[in-house]
Amino acid sequence: GSAPQHQAAASDQPPASAPPRKPPAAAKQPPRGVAALPPLPRKQAASGSGAAARAATPAQLLILDTETTALSPDLGQCIEVGAVLFDVANRSTLMQVSFLLPCERNQAEAINGIPAAVSRLAQPWTLGLSCFQAMVQSADALLAHNAAFDRQWFGRGELPALDRPWICSMEDIRWPAERRLRPNPSVRDLALAYGVPVWEAHRALTDCIYLVQVLQREGDLPQLLQAALEPRSLVRARL
Repeated sequence: GSAPQHQAAASDQPPASAPPRKPPAAAKQPPRGVAALPPLPRKQAASGSGAAARAATPAQLLILDTETTALSPDLGQCIEVGAVLFDVANRSTLMQVSFLLPCERNQAEAINGIPAAVSRLAQPWTLGLSCFQAMVQSADALLAHNAAFDRQWFGRGELPALDRPWICSMEDIRWPAERRLRPNPSVRDLALAYGVPVWEAHRALTDCIYLVQVLQREGDLPQLLQAALEPRSLVRARL
């Protein structure tokens, strides 16, 4: 019949050639004398069935603290940032940074002990800020004691906005009852409850180190962090 002959005729024609592919662009090389940085690892999104996935335990925490000239960004500024990048599984400090931000006046000098004149001394604080931003990118979550106070300073002035979930070690973590801590304990009380020596208070990196040592001594740390990241709802009773 005619159909087979038509198929044979079509098969004798040479196949259409595909358009040539554009060769991939060469990777951009860094300037001479500058080492290329490895790409940052991608953060895996949590997946789960049902309504919502359970919060995943963060692999790396950025423990941070601030010192400021006032209680509100409307009245003062942040003058010191301290941060420690902490690996949860290994209970290990990976990196730490602390830097001052220049200010004209420090109304809280009696509390944090940072003279405004010292904050204005020549120092590479912009490099410290760049290091801090890189540490944020490596972290899965941010941890601070009284996080509501610390987070209000970011996204203002020189400090960048932070796009990681926050954990408050004062309010979000349910510390074991055997530690005999009162509700909303101070950093000092938390450190002493875990046998961490307290030698100085109200400097940003010092408070971060206290928190690191507390986390290192807590046996149920992954479970506490996962529970702290769980969404919560407020239930009010009608009377």
